[in-house]
Amino acid sequence: MALMLIPQGLAYATLAGVPPVYGLYANLLPLIFYAMLGSSSVMSVGPMAITSLLTASALAGLGLTEAMDMVAAAATLAFMSGLFLLVAGLLRLGAIAHLLSHPVVHSFVTGAAILIILGQLKPLLGYHFDGNSAVAVVMGIGSDITAVTPLTALVGVTSLVILLGARYFGYGIFARLGITGSWVKTLLRLFPMLALIVVMGVVYQFQWQTELAVVGPLPNATPHLMMPSVEVSVLQDLWLPALVIGLLGFFESISIAQSFAIKERQPLNPNAELRALGVANIGSSVLQGFPVAGGFSRTMVNVESGAKSPLSGVFSALLIALALWLVSTPFAYLPISALAAMIIASVLPLVHFKPFVQAWYYDRAEFLAMLGTAAGVLLFGVEAGIATGVVLSIMTVVWRTSQPHIAVIGRVPGTEHFRNVDRHRVETKPELLMIRVDENLVFANAEAVMSRALEFVAQQPATRHLVLLMSSVSRIDVTALEMLKHLTAELKQQNILLHLAEIKGPVSDQLTDSDFFQQMTGKIFLSGQQAFEQL
Repeated sequence: MALMLIPQGLAYATLAGVPPVYGLYANLLPLIFYAMLGSSSVMSVGPMAITSLLTASALAGLGLTEAMDMVAAAATLAFMSGLFLLVAGLLRLGAIAHLLSHPVVHSFVTGAAILIILGQLKPLLGYHFDGNSAVAVVMGIGSDITAVTPLTALVGVTSLVILLGARYFGYGIFARLGITGSWVKTLLRLFPMLALIVVMGVVYQFQWQTELAVVGPLPNATPHLMMPSVEVSVLQDLWLPALVIGLLGFFESISIAQSFAIKERQPLNPNAELRALGVANIGSSVLQGFPVAGGFSRTMVNVESGAKSPLSGVFSALLIALALWLVSTPFAYLPISALAAMIIASVLPLVHFKPFVQAWYYDRAEFLAMLGTAAGVLLFGVEAGIATGVVLSIMTVVWRTSQPHIAVIGRVPGTEHFRNVDRHRVETKPELLMIRVDENLVFANAEAVMSRALEFVAQQPATRHLVLLMSSVSRIDVTALEMLKHLTAELKQQNILLHLAEIKGPVSDQLTDSDFFQQMTGKIFLSGQQAFEQL
């Protein structure tokens, strides 16, 4: 685990916009604190690509130029994010894990992963143009394809090809050589560290550190415990990004933890996860680290390495601290372009287009919300993408609610079941019109329900009784209650009685507390069958 987390921490710190060593600091206390408080036995917490990108985005808006100011701001971001999560956990708000739909989260992750890949093309190829947005990168590369730095591009692209080759073809190569076993997968997981060691050796051998951008020497010590300190104006600019980072980190972490908990048939406590992630982020901040969360790849390696308890994270943290003391000097020869290659190789599996295709065929409204989220991330940035996803999700729910399925129903011959007249052969009576509303009655659909009901009445002139089957209605708000009163009055003018059937208990209590039953012209029936027989 430590051999994987060391280069990953260095890479994600670069992505977050802080010196690489702070990625190692962010892998120390968070692993230990999560082991103490988390409810998952195998989850590994630390720097993640998405939280690193969000951190970089938040820092970019502060106008800071000094590296240590960026470090302090990133640590403050981690502290505030951790504080939000800790308070939410203490208040038992674990249900917030369901605030964002999975498709929207997937589309955000895909958009963010593409944004990360595009952003890393600059250090990978040695470009020096301004701007890090998707549009700026595409235009910058497209405007002058020859502006690459040859040696930087050679090291970066070669590293990327090797890393991707090991990931997608390594196991097959070993299998063809007759070498199999679970240890092969573990070896391939550690391949990024081995590849970076080779790259550092090549740079040292040829003394390329003067021609390439490199990480530089790391301090030979663990960091000091200290609270992050920034100006009040910076705090005002960081609270919203901190909240977003905390929530998204929790969404991803709880999804990962749940998948492994189900597989291992172990309990999982969302409120404990909130508290553990909160304290882990606070732990990262006091070591001047940046926001952390649970990661799928690191958790998978933890499981495949044989982890059975959270102590695996504690030992990983201790080994990373040992590396800071003993082997920090070689990282002075680690090229930034190789770290960019590692970031690209790490986030490439996060790009998933299959959910978009599935949503297109299953639910076009969900597809548009997903597409809008991904496009918002790419065109306007991560915060705008998240806001777009939330707004589109809410709009999708409201739109669906405003377009309820309303069916004219009849009795299936020989039974007490009632079905849609357009889908089944059923019994109906010209003087009796039975309608089923398959949605809660709220402000968004009240007018549509009334209009459709009167439309059905106009299509059946002999109607003397209109029965609303309420089996799918769990709530009636004030606007919908007024609609029912207006519908009653409108039908009364046409000498038609309005009846209700199969009212749920909570809805009946609501109507009882109002004056609707006093104004109602018809009756209340226990079932559709009872209404059909009596009317």
